[in-house]
Amino acid sequence: MSQLDAQGPTQDVAGAQPSATVMQTPAEPAIDAPLAGSADVMLGGGGTRRFGDRIFATAASGASAIVILIVVLVALFLLIKALPSIVDDKANFLTSTQWNVGNAGELRFGIAGLLYTTVLSSIFALLLAVPVAIGIALFITQYAPARLARPVAHAVDLLAVIPSIIYGVWGFRVLAPKLTPIQDALSHVGVGLFADQNIDVGTVFDAGLVLAIMILPIITAISRDVFDRTPTANKEGALALGATRWEMIRMTVLPFGRPGVISGAMLGLGRALGETVAVLLILSTVSGFSFSIFSGGTTFATQITQGAGEFGTHPGPYIAAGLVLFVLTFLVNAVARTIVARRKDFT
Repeated sequence: MSQLDAQGPTQDVAGAQPSATVMQTPAEPAIDAPLAGSADVMLGGGGTRRFGDRIFATAASGASAIVILIVVLVALFLLIKALPSIVDDKANFLTSTQWNVGNAGELRFGIAGLLYTTVLSSIFALLLAVPVAIGIALFITQYAPARLARPVAHAVDLLAVIPSIIYGVWGFRVLAPKLTPIQDALSHVGVGLFADQNIDVGTVFDAGLVLAIMILPIITAISRDVFDRTPTANKEGALALGATRWEMIRMTVLPFGRPGVISGAMLGLGRALGETVAVLLILSTVSGFSFSIFSGGTTFATQITQGAGEFGTHPGPYIAAGLVLFVLTFLVNAVARTIVARRKDFT
């Protein structure tokens, strides 16, 4: 009995092994079979969706190639049309502030004055718009209740649909005269950017302020979007550690949204660089060149617009100005993409 009792469990255990093998044998194909056939199921059987995916991928790649081709063709057109005039230019194209293109045989033009006025007005607008845009975006996403945040956001977005000519007329007839006392107060510095040029209306200061209002919706919308995407766990963690609301914003919201703010600022800068109608109506044309922000001047866009009547005789100098503006805008966008790409936490 003791031997039978000792052998009984041994036989039971040995007999259990084949049964386990039998149970596992059909399970292996059961696991592998759906994986092997899942591609056919997901592809609709026979690879129907795979063919459709290939068509879609080809169409998307073709659309991307068309966009790149258009940009390359525009750049080649500007370069080919501008190069003869640049070669015939009797002045230095990069450093001269002259713009005498009335005689096709005696071209004297340069982009120094145009570049300075364009960049100065745009940078000044950016310096005014970015802090205000960040403040509005933080108010909408972090402070204001929903019943107040939505109307404020809609009101800011409405600024983007106002036509440029309306901004120009309003800036020249209404805003610029009211800015004259501010200009007079700042011009007492008397040197550099704040030198008095005896121009009451139509200065770079006036144009920059109007441009700041025009680019404010772009920067605000993008900043608001990235601030709103800040992970809730990060904000709640900062508050749980005893941070105040402003400390939470400074430690979590602003670092997370910094790439978005930068990209929005660069988009706004691109808009300011190429703005034409509003700046044309506001900015006074002056004969000489001045570094002061209280002087008038001409930007790339306004210079090209003013010379539209001469395109039929000698368009080369204006196309050359357009080429520089094209390159400048391209560089601004490239810098913005590079800055955003370095921040892996931005999605």
